[in-house]
Amino acid sequence: MVALRRRGTGSGGEADVLVSSAPVLVGLIAALVLGRLYPLPLRLLARPAGRLRGAVGFVALSRAGRSSATGALPLLALLVALTTTAFGGSVLAGIGDARDQAALLATGADARVAGVTDAMELPRAAVEAVRRGTGVRDVAPVRIEHGVTLPGTGTGNTPNVTLIGADPASYARLAGRTGLGAFSEGLLAPKGTGGGGGSGGAVPAIASPAVAARLGGVGGGPHTVSALSGRLSVRIVAVESRTPGAPDSGYLLVDADALTKRGPTTLLVTGDRLDAGALRKAAPGFTVKLRGEARSVYLDSPLQSGAERIYAAAIAAGAGYAVLALLLSLSQSAPERTTLLARLRTMGLTGKQGRRLLELEALPPALLAAVGGALVGWATIALLAPGVDLTRLALSAAPGSDPTGSLATFGTVTLRTDLWSLLVPGAGVLALAAAVALVQARWAGRRGSINGPRE
Repeated sequence: MVALRRRGTGSGGEADVLVSSAPVLVGLIAALVLGRLYPLPLRLLARPAGRLRGAVGFVALSRAGRSSATGALPLLALLVALTTTAFGGSVLAGIGDARDQAALLATGADARVAGVTDAMELPRAAVEAVRRGTGVRDVAPVRIEHGVTLPGTGTGNTPNVTLIGADPASYARLAGRTGLGAFSEGLLAPKGTGGGGGSGGAVPAIASPAVAARLGGVGGGPHTVSALSGRLSVRIVAVESRTPGAPDSGYLLVDADALTKRGPTTLLVTGDRLDAGALRKAAPGFTVKLRGEARSVYLDSPLQSGAERIYAAAIAAGAGYAVLALLLSLSQSAPERTTLLARLRTMGLTGKQGRRLLELEALPPALLAAVGGALVGWATIALLAPGVDLTRLALSAAPGSDPTGSLATFGTVTLRTDLWSLLVPGAGVLALAAAVALVQARWAGRRGSINGPRE
């Protein structure tokens, strides 16, 4: 862990064995500690179980609590395998989430229909045709103008400032759905009488941090902004780092009704299974970019595909070792259990009780491995996350393109815990242990070793 924190995942193009094996080493240490401690709670539980009616629970817990060095090996293998699986699954989940978010930042919605220049307005017929498109849930028409010059009253540097004029209702729904600068539509509503804007006739505006700093922050101003869409006086009412209309640049968001030219130049479309061909047909002459198409840019790098295959292979190997360790453990103890049941049969153990004994004896180690594997996996990810940078794996663009802009816009992709990767393998171990114990009990019953007196 110390080596990973100091060196990180990049080591000058050379593989670092110590850093690469960090998840396995952390899981191994935790498994050794847990293997020493796990008999204690089972022995403590066996005491109250001995006071209950029937001896099945007491015998099962007592036998599960009597561990040996050999009996701890399957638990050791299970914990290491589950930790490796959780780590690999979390890496793949983090890469997938980062690509989804990067694609969203590239489009601002599930689909983006825009003109080649800021002056290309979408005809009303095209807007209505897009609304009626297959899979379209909602459409937010906006007017976007890039390269707007702002008055300088603050200290911020705001290159590539984008003026966005939007319908507050549809744009607020889009921002809330995408998580890019969610706000209440009433925030952009004009304040005061006459519908002339905010106090003193200023139009309420939402801005990016750099733009807000240049215009004096929230409540500062008012300031006059000159653009091709019109000349207006604005007052900052809120600051959001990103917005769907311009997720990768400084922006100023106002109600489109405050602009002289109000015709939309861009449509931000949300929906499921959008048809790019139908959207292009509905808006001829305009560019259509789907979120899925933006995501595909990050999928062609040999580095990415190779790393993903390695992590997928680690997950498969971890799951395979967990299954093998569990099956070998249960198979190794099968003769001893059969002999024990034969002896208990002479003391009046019924066939149903014998099957229940086999199942209860197999579940505590499996339950401990499942819970311990989830906890150790979570702890491993929490400890190693500061030293793991997934940016290059997630967002390196396809060969021949320049990924610098995408990486700078998105920032650093860090490792995070994926609940499915933690819980599903453990649940699978529990289900497999129960199934194997049930099959073993039925097989022993057919052989006659637990066919004792009937209830």
